[in-house]
Amino acid sequence: MDISRRTLMSALPAAATLVAGSGPPAAPAAGRRRDGPVGPGGRDRLLANADALFAGDTASNARAEVAAKLTAIDTAARRRLAALDGAGPGELFMGTPLGTSEANLNASFQYLWEIALATRVADGGPASDLRGNTAVRRRVLDGLSWLHEHHYGDQERGYYGNWFTWEIGISSHVSRTLALLREEVAAYRPELTGLYIASMDAYLRNGKDGDADLDSRFHTGANLADITTNRMLQGAVTGDARRVAKAVADQETVYATIDPYRLRHGVTDGFYADGSFIQHASVAYTGSYGTALLGRVTQTLKLLDGTGLADGDVLAGVLREWVTRGFAPLIFEGWMMEVVRGRAVSRTAGGYAAVTAVAESVADLSAYVPREQAAALRAYVKHLAETSRVPPDPGGFVSPVSVARYAGILADPAVPAADLNPPARSLAFNAMDKTVHRRPGFAFALARSSDRISKYEYMNGENLMPWFQGDGAHYLYLSGEDQSEAFGVDYFTAVSPYRLAGVTAPAEERGTVPELYGNLWYDNPERGFTASSESQNTYVYFPRGTNTFSGGATLGAFGAAGLVQGDDAAYAARRAGLLPDDFVAYRNARATKSWFLLDDEVVVLSAGVGDDAGRAVTTTVDTRIADPGAAVSVTGRLRDGARWAGTGTAPLAWLRYADAGRGTSVGYVFLAGPPPTVERETVARSRRVVRLSNPDTVVTKRVFALSVTGAAGAPAASMAWALVPGASERRLAAYARGPLSVVANDTGLQAVRHTGLGLLAANAFTPGPHRAAWLHLDGPASVLARRTRAGAVEIAVCDPTMRRERVSVTLRGRARAAVAADEGVDVVRVPGGTRIEVTTRRAHGRSFTATLR
Repeated sequence: MDISRRTLMSALPAAATLVAGSGPPAAPAAGRRRDGPVGPGGRDRLLANADALFAGDTASNARAEVAAKLTAIDTAARRRLAALDGAGPGELFMGTPLGTSEANLNASFQYLWEIALATRVADGGPASDLRGNTAVRRRVLDGLSWLHEHHYGDQERGYYGNWFTWEIGISSHVSRTLALLREEVAAYRPELTGLYIASMDAYLRNGKDGDADLDSRFHTGANLADITTNRMLQGAVTGDARRVAKAVADQETVYATIDPYRLRHGVTDGFYADGSFIQHASVAYTGSYGTALLGRVTQTLKLLDGTGLADGDVLAGVLREWVTRGFAPLIFEGWMMEVVRGRAVSRTAGGYAAVTAVAESVADLSAYVPREQAAALRAYVKHLAETSRVPPDPGGFVSPVSVARYAGILADPAVPAADLNPPARSLAFNAMDKTVHRRPGFAFALARSSDRISKYEYMNGENLMPWFQGDGAHYLYLSGEDQSEAFGVDYFTAVSPYRLAGVTAPAEERGTVPELYGNLWYDNPERGFTASSESQNTYVYFPRGTNTFSGGATLGAFGAAGLVQGDDAAYAARRAGLLPDDFVAYRNARATKSWFLLDDEVVVLSAGVGDDAGRAVTTTVDTRIADPGAAVSVTGRLRDGARWAGTGTAPLAWLRYADAGRGTSVGYVFLAGPPPTVERETVARSRRVVRLSNPDTVVTKRVFALSVTGAAGAPAASMAWALVPGASERRLAAYARGPLSVVANDTGLQAVRHTGLGLLAANAFTPGPHRAAWLHLDGPASVLARRTRAGAVEIAVCDPTMRRERVSVTLRGRARAAVAADEGVDVVRVPGGTRIEVTTRRAHGRSFTATLR
């Protein structure tokens, strides 16, 4: 369901009355759905909803499963109060000095919010002398007053460090505190609300006239949702209907599906028709900023419930589409895939923690959608809990009401555990240059990049060595495994950044940003490089590639993907003389790659692998990590049939990596190319090598790497292999008799055939005619064609360059007619076969399918 802005505008009233009523109505009980406006009680209803959202209600807090959450709130507040008591000069809280650190200032506001929240927890849970404590609430307000007077109110001295802190972080804590303590503010420090709202408006320096600016590159996606949610609370506290209505209307723009050919306000951040999510204009970010956006918009749905300010059915429908098309495909047994986590891959909180926010949102969303959809969402919540090695921790939920709702779902025997994904699925997230392939027992995630999408994200000392993460790096997740032991921060800590699975990299030592410049960014204001400048984004934080071919087609549960590896934007700009002399940029190796995603295997073809600068180049087939004492075995056979085991370089026919302790294995079948090299070494590194603020914890892992290396100055090489998850030795040996064969493998055309599936798949990379068995392609394209047992041919076609008007594919042989075809597909008979003409203009990499007889 693509949500257009027009649809949303008709569903979200442009204005609503927010007037104080005789008193706040009771908050809705957990799981209860409310529809329709409440007229003049809208302000009170929004604030009551906020109370329930953050502090719970009597029904939720009475549940035994919520007690731990409430105890944690209480404990955190007492810890903050002790720090408040022990503060020294220049501090509001002990150990958090103020005056030069915006992070410490933000933390101080956060600590006040945590204290305030404990005083507002609704009845029903464990007893606490903080609940309703007027003296403690007034200490919070005194703290707000002191911070404003000494460190926040002077806008000339403020706004140092990260812009996010001033425009979003502090405002989030303050807005919530003012909302929850509104009665105490009115009685004790009535000037605080106006004082802070004026200052928060003044700090919206990337905004317009003290408000959000939809034309600002800072006010998009998750950031815009944060800003507008804060302003909804501010308007509710002051009874400012205009502020609330404007905030709702502004946030509504985030819900609309991005049309890359009809951008509004030039914004590319948001969800796309294929389920992709982008933030920072070009970063694939579903697993970090996307989860933040999902959580914030779910909170908006709950805040506006019953206020008459929004059509809850429409908003719930938007959220459901995000979950089913954008999030669920990227979650494997409770783990958020690395390909969409940006710099967050370097954090110690891994993929399991990233799913916690999704679990909370899905549990809440199940109370706002029609019955059949609600049943599927509740089943998915239980699926996340039961399949994850580290189930979502409701202690990390924002709302006690959400904890209660989640607990109710898990305890309900009538709710089965069921994935939102079918067992077999292949997805091309071409709008964000990512590919996901799912089968019972495994999931394969591929990170691509292009001149549209960033190769990686580095920022603030996070993800220090990201250089090849968008150059075909893959992650093969195996069922039943603890993914935090296979991937996550320890994978990036132990594995060389030049040897990530799937990557082709030159022999070259690169420097991190802090090593190169002695700072967390490249600082050169005279040339436009400041902490959050566009130049910094373009060339340091998240540079795009220079290649145009990145994408692929899907046909049912099968897929193809292709990538022509290119330099990043910084290197191209450096060569063109556009960057300062002291700016360091690195040249990439060359490779043309295809991935063909089948039932039992992922087939990988690489051609033109080499380096124009004459450096040695290594292509890594796979890299896996295990604990040093793990029962890992590596066995194989040579092409002459002899058994092989150990490490080194050998002409292998196949290889099997097995971890007996985990009960997992991966097979590798070598279809063509130079002999691969097997390496196994024990690596010990601190987690700080990938993120400066990580704890200085040394990680020790046994690293298995399977690769092919071309010597310096060697001619370009081609190679082909298949990844076979869960394969036995007997099954790997059987590949010598088929069913896989390489049809073509050069820089113009790569194609494979699988006789068992009746499938022929091809990627054509260059202009002109290409022949792959009975498929003839004209110019760049990705094609999958399958002959069914009934005698039909199913075909899928896409334009991975996103630049072609039409793509033409000819099926040689007897003439066929279309029995089904997508709009935009024309089927015509030609001498010697059937031509399929596909109008790919403005399709943004989408696959077009047809069935012919």
